[in-house]
Amino acid sequence: MKTDFTIINPYIEGNYTVSVAKTEEADEIMSLLLDTAKWLQTKGSQQWGELLKGHDSHNTVGSIQQEEVFVCKHYNEIVGVVILKRQPSSWDYQLWGSKVYVDDEAIYLHRLTISRKRANSGLGSALLNWCDSAISFRNKKVIRLDCIASNAQLFSFYESNRYQYMGQVGDFKLFEKKLLTN
Repeated sequence: MKTDFTIINPYIEGNYTVSVAKTEEADEIMSLLLDTAKWLQTKGSQQWGELLKGHDSHNTVGSIQQEEVFVCKHYNEIVGVVILKRQPSSWDYQLWGSKVYVDDEAIYLHRLTISRKRANSGLGSALLNWCDSAISFRNKKVIRLDCIASNAQLFSFYESNRYQYMGQVGDFKLFEKKLLTN
């Protein structure tokens, strides 16, 4: 795949680096996503529940092959994952409606997660901020994401990281932020 992005700064404070995921890291990435899905379930959330049933609606392995998955590592250990889609998925079309079209000016963020061992360390915010300030995408000006509306903590997390609330569609809240790198 022809790369249409540039990692401007691969470092996050605290000896963390961010890079494009490699195919051989797929099992470790899926394990981290499954751990997060299990943790969400213990909190009473069905968010990411399809992963526990063996269905990956974001096709993480395919996204790795498309260079849309980024891993955050502490030395050699993967401690965070994020999917940054350069083209909207069918899910994004459902949520964002007429704002979405092929080759639009948005990056679509999915599956931001960090290892539970790193919870409350600030790594989640650091990785989220890396997505809009340390990587540049050709012809992209905003980053969009959604979260389940019932998760007030997640809503606060995105707002505290300067994402603008754009409204609610069904059970999901939509957020957007201008990319600082373009």
